[in-house]
Amino acid sequence: MEPISNGNSTATTASVTSLNTTATTTPSSKLTESLKLEHQLLRVPFEHYKKTIRANHRVVEKEVSAVISGIPDSADISRDDAIQHLNSLVSRLQGLKRKLEDGSKAERLQAQRCRARLDHLESADSENMSEWNNTRLNRILVDYMLRMSYYDTATKLAETSNIQDLVDIDIFYEAKKVIDALHNKEVAPALAWCADNKSRLKKFKSKFEFQLRLQEFIELVRSENNMQAIIYARKYLSPWAATYMKEFQKVFVTLAYTSYTGLELYKVLFEPKQWDYLMDQFKQEFCRLYGMTLEPLLNIFLQAGLSALKTPLCYEDDCTKEDPLSQESFRKLATPLPFSKQHHSKLVCYITKELMDTENPPLVLPNGYVYSTKALEEMASNNNGKITCPRTGEVYNYTEVTKAFIS
Repeated sequence: MEPISNGNSTATTASVTSLNTTATTTPSSKLTESLKLEHQLLRVPFEHYKKTIRANHRVVEKEVSAVISGIPDSADISRDDAIQHLNSLVSRLQGLKRKLEDGSKAERLQAQRCRARLDHLESADSENMSEWNNTRLNRILVDYMLRMSYYDTATKLAETSNIQDLVDIDIFYEAKKVIDALHNKEVAPALAWCADNKSRLKKFKSKFEFQLRLQEFIELVRSENNMQAIIYARKYLSPWAATYMKEFQKVFVTLAYTSYTGLELYKVLFEPKQWDYLMDQFKQEFCRLYGMTLEPLLNIFLQAGLSALKTPLCYEDDCTKEDPLSQESFRKLATPLPFSKQHHSKLVCYITKELMDTENPPLVLPNGYVYSTKALEEMASNNNGKITCPRTGEVYNYTEVTKAFIS
């Protein structure tokens, strides 16, 4: 049966709703629904694992190709020179071996984290849900702190909770370098990040690198170094012009207006908030790259919880003080969120799967479970007036059922 969803229901109806929701949401179904929200937990280390493998593969291709092309032709070189050159190639291959050992360690670390997170999800069951949820709460808090740049606090919480393999501190420290640089109005680390992830960003049709190039161009115009700005535009902006012609033209016109222009269309390009925009854009691209949610998980869970609690009754003067939304602070947070219950919903019988309405009203068993009149009457007629609850197996007389009134 679907939960009753009229916010103005009577106390009887509210009780029926609560009991019915508890009945239909078993611990196993709660767990199943809960694990559906853990996409980010597995996706992030997996994406990092793939990135590490690709980086190691590029190193091997580059070094091996250089060694092969560097093998001398025996006809054009003396014996001593050939030996010396081959020794240098051997040294280069030994250097490659050391790099691969470091790369292998990084791969094993990411594989270990993937395994740890799978084990964590598999360990969730009804017997240890309290402990499992505490671990999840700590993960969510660490995720929020990292996104809000509270790196030291996030690290300490992860260490004290022993969940280092379940959180993504190292990845966020990677992002921190770029964010700090953009905060200091430097684009080099951000451009290096774009180069490292060029294929993925291209797949996403990201324009972040183009925006960084535009900002570099603007800074050259701001410093009145117009000739260098033109050279820079030819080298770095022209390849993007066909795709982003309007933005390209708009920025290029600043050569004529300079940073002292009073025209709002071009003046805004020289404002400091453009760097804030780049930081926000980087955070979005960073989350997309690793399959993270754009919003912190804490915000998502908080919004889901408040929305589930939010009903028109919460805003009534006689709202019970036990309801969190009776407090003004919670009401303010829930203001932009939708109500959890619609004014026009359907009640479906658990047994017959038919709608319950005025022609087939809902009846409540003494144990609180709700079924349609048609289903219970048919069951009673076939069992000498006895009714067996299909969920609990308890047996009652038909005379013990009561009507549920929905307002």
